[in-house]
Amino acid sequence: MSFRARLALVAAAAVALAVVLASAVVYIVVRDELRGTVDDALRDRAAEISHFPLRAIREGDRPVLEGPGLGGAPGYIQVVQSDGTTIRPPDETVELPVSDHVLSVANGKGGPFFSDTHVSDVHLRVFTIPGSSGFAVQIARPLTEVDQSLDRIRFYLILIALGGIAVAATLGLAVTRAAVAPVRRLTEASERVTETGDLSERIDSRGQDELSRLASSFNTMLAALEQSTRAQRQLVADASHELRTPLTSLRTNIEVLAGNRSLPAGERERLLHDVVEQLGEMTTLIAELIELARGDQPLAEPEDVRLDLIAADAVDRARRNRPNITFTTSFAESLVHGDRATIERAVGNLLDNAAKWSPPAGEVEVAVHEGEVIVRDHGPGIDEEDLPFVFDRFYRARSARGMLGSGLGLAIVRQVAEAHGGSVLAERAEGGGTRMTLRLNGRLPPEK
Repeated sequence: MSFRARLALVAAAAVALAVVLASAVVYIVVRDELRGTVDDALRDRAAEISHFPLRAIREGDRPVLEGPGLGGAPGYIQVVQSDGTTIRPPDETVELPVSDHVLSVANGKGGPFFSDTHVSDVHLRVFTIPGSSGFAVQIARPLTEVDQSLDRIRFYLILIALGGIAVAATLGLAVTRAAVAPVRRLTEASERVTETGDLSERIDSRGQDELSRLASSFNTMLAALEQSTRAQRQLVADASHELRTPLTSLRTNIEVLAGNRSLPAGERERLLHDVVEQLGEMTTLIAELIELARGDQPLAEPEDVRLDLIAADAVDRARRNRPNITFTTSFAESLVHGDRATIERAVGNLLDNAAKWSPPAGEVEVAVHEGEVIVRDHGPGIDEEDLPFVFDRFYRARSARGMLGSGLGLAIVRQVAEAHGGSVLAERAEGGGTRMTLRLNGRLPPEK
């Protein structure tokens, strides 16, 4: 059964239940009103005869006690004595049933009460009251007209209930058609995406209800998937392009070395050196590609780490790797919440980039405070036209195309910054060189 059919069925069932309950309430109220009218008439009749003596009822010498017959409107009268014998007006031969409750009233042990009974196929309403001289008086009126009216009302209520259920089912189908239209569009869109792989598919998300919000969330998810897929394709294309050159050069050098031609010793050493260098360059490129791929995943178990200590370790490594560069530091205690390994990689990339662009025996200034790492070199600086793109994957300025590097180091820095809710900025420094600022979610250290 489809969702639309189930929804229509539930709506029809709810309306049907409401109609049935309403019909039952109406029937009970009308029945009580009709029977209440009969009860009121019996009470009035009882008030008229309650003061007459037993002799008057037996002899029938009072006009008010003249027998109207079992179906008469004024009420059929019967006296029940304490021993269970009955007395009726003259010419009345039909006996009303006498129960133990009636006998208790005749013996003065009970009060007035109403009851229903059937006598000679006539449905009667009987009001029993205690008499003035130790006997009980029963006054009966037929419920024939009341029963007939209730039968007609019951019939009409059943018809109304059945009609209401039919209308509810019809309207339920119409309402559910409109209600599930956004779900249907969402389903169709997801099926088209599955069939075609086209993540640019969007659905109409106008409105403020839950289904409109669901459609909007679906569109947001598709947009995120489209962007992720586009980034993956771009990464693969860029990686293929970047790997093509070293692979081609590496293949050429290996073919030359593998050939039977005799090469001068110096030429062979140069080719071997180039092969080793190209392998190292490819290894670095592949490692950075893996780093970028891992960076797209959520941070694993972030923790509070000391950014100043991470920067100090990175500076120590940079000093060992770049002994010709002077690193001057200014560190203040700074706490950040994140992944230590990725932050170390980002700070190390900033230092490597600054050292690469520094002149021989140059100086790199490193400062840390309140969740920021500032690295400033004294190299030629970044051209204004290149500043907006230095953190893009595989982007290399014209001045950097002859230098070693994959063009991924600064892209990793930006990825780490964004993963930690921060940012990275590159700008030309006063007096020459470049200043890069890595901002993370830093906070002041706890008071000691």
